[in-house]
Amino acid sequence: MNSGDYTYIWQASDWPSWHYDLTALAAPIAEVSRAQGLLLGRLADVGMALRDQASLSALTEDVVKTSEIEGEQLNAESVRSSIARRLGVDIGALAPIDRNVEGVVEMALDATAHCKARLTRGRLFGWHAALFPTGYSGLAKINVGAWRDDAGGPMQLVSGPVRRRVHFEAPPADRLDSETTRFLDWINAPSDEPALIKAGLGHLWFVTLHPFDDGNGRIARAIGDLLLARADGSPQRFYSLSAQIQRERKAYYDILEQTQKRSLDVTGWLVWFLDTLHGAVDQAQHTLDAVLSKARLRQRWATTPLNERQAKLLNRLLDGFEGKLTTSKWAAIAKCSPDTALRDITDLLSRGVLRKSDAGGRSTSYELNDPSE
Repeated sequence: MNSGDYTYIWQASDWPSWHYDLTALAAPIAEVSRAQGLLLGRLADVGMALRDQASLSALTEDVVKTSEIEGEQLNAESVRSSIARRLGVDIGALAPIDRNVEGVVEMALDATAHCKARLTRGRLFGWHAALFPTGYSGLAKINVGAWRDDAGGPMQLVSGPVRRRVHFEAPPADRLDSETTRFLDWINAPSDEPALIKAGLGHLWFVTLHPFDDGNGRIARAIGDLLLARADGSPQRFYSLSAQIQRERKAYYDILEQTQKRSLDVTGWLVWFLDTLHGAVDQAQHTLDAVLSKARLRQRWATTPLNERQAKLLNRLLDGFEGKLTTSKWAAIAKCSPDTALRDITDLLSRGVLRKSDAGGRSTSYELNDPSE
């Protein structure tokens, strides 16, 4: 059947018989594998503590960005604290935990830490329930921990408040039991597909089924991470595909829509997936650079006596302080007077821990002093 004989790929007579040109994918697969090897080679030399910090950074970015793709903003410090507590990684003081954070963190860690365990309906329902603990998505009540029932009409992805454009329509609800059974059997069975190809297909297949009222994108990316963890042979994550997808969000939605309306030859989608994965692994090299830089600076301060306020603010700077650090911001974060904040800062300036920022502005700002830069 040609793509002109149907609207969406799940309507094809040979659905879901995926086709792809392995010859065209050989080079992208080799490039990703090489990038992964370079990253893992560096990680092997840095020691367990720094590997844990690199993994914590990658997982934090993954949880924050997979929600950001769907338009939901999570507090990064809360995410980091939640993950650190579960992994037993010491990051000093923990930030308050947001209930909206806990569910996404639980799903992300279960997908990767237990990547070798079978993926079942019950496990997917548990992920879904963790994402929507109140039973609501925004103000809308949804079926939680169960497949959608299409009571309000077919599952469609639309845009435009006036002239509605349908980007995609998912298979009807009465097909979901058989469709998800086939999908899960494929996920759990040994297969001839290269492991990275299987990760890309698993992501695409679940998005196509769209079996839940909401949360399908986040769960599809978690399934992709589960399959990537299996491919890597390690539950510890050092790169974030979701973060790279967020950087290319428009292209992500465009390639998904195009793929849904073409034939079951998904070579184009897999090329995009592998290129994006390559970008995620390359970005992880920068994350590792930052982790090593933080470790070096912390080592420099190991013999420097710091008061509680100074330790708190320096850790905030190391973990990615947004905006400029000024005396007034120091006072607000440390909950002290401006005079006390200025004394703290002046002390760190004299000891070479901080330096005045070159950036202009009405207020003097400060940044970490890294002699290696």
